[in-house]
Amino acid sequence: MDIAILGTESLGVRGLSCWVQTANRRILIDPGVALGYQRQGLLPHPIQVAAGEDVREIIVDRLRDATDVVISHFHGDHIPLDNANPYQLALKSVEDVLQRPRVWMKCERGETPHVAERRRVLLATLKRPPQACDGGSAGPLAFSEPMPHGPGHSPMGTVMMTRIQEGHEVFVHASDIQLLADKPVARILKWSPTTLITSGPAMYRNLSADELAQARERALELARNIPVCVIDHHLLRCREGIQWLDQLRAETNGRIMCAADYMRKKRRFLESRRTELYERFPVPAEWHDRYARETATTETFRDEAV
Repeated sequence: MDIAILGTESLGVRGLSCWVQTANRRILIDPGVALGYQRQGLLPHPIQVAAGEDVREIIVDRLRDATDVVISHFHGDHIPLDNANPYQLALKSVEDVLQRPRVWMKCERGETPHVAERRRVLLATLKRPPQACDGGSAGPLAFSEPMPHGPGHSPMGTVMMTRIQEGHEVFVHASDIQLLADKPVARILKWSPTTLITSGPAMYRNLSADELAQARERALELARNIPVCVIDHHLLRCREGIQWLDQLRAETNGRIMCAADYMRKKRRFLESRRTELYERFPVPAEWHDRYARETATTETFRDEAV
């Protein structure tokens, strides 16, 4: 089994997009990307925008080759969007290639009306029903029932986790659970993965000390039972989250890591450094408006070492 993490926070973008190749399947999970439209009162820095362009290109290339596409939920950093902003993946740009693979997507249960509408638009684009999956299995693929997007009381809806097995290897994509509830962690452990990728807690939000302590214990429990635990996404949007990850990495002798570590790439925590990027690399006035109109590019920012 070949596992590649295509886009997430330690790789410079928002998302949790993965590519899993087995002998008979080429599976793309969560084909979406975003940049966080506003942070510290700032739009994405052009260096971030360039990273997003690169990830979008990789996702589209993988979509062309995929036999299966899995969508864990319908937030804008996980799916192509009908009303995408300039830093997301537009549904119209991949409408044709989405007609080819089998598409497995989370059910509507647990979603707000706004997010449920995104699912309906995606279905209309596919022009066919998705594969039935919530709580079921098909070949090497198995899917969880809807799980909390963060804490059990979260208004953010629910997510679907995915298990892929080939021989003795088991990969689990646990999407946006954020280690803030027991139920998804129990399901992950029951699935006995050899490699896990999941989101850590969003430390830039108002999480209590007790919530963070419990998330930490859940992470350690996973590391005690899973050889490779990749924790990324929400956690790594702020410096406190990076420190939290590195403490766990040291405590578990490297069993816990971020996606960049797993992929043996340079860490690019660009969102957590947005203010710094603006200070070090000034952005011309109206650059974002011109970029949205396709009259400005990221070219002059691509050679900056960050």
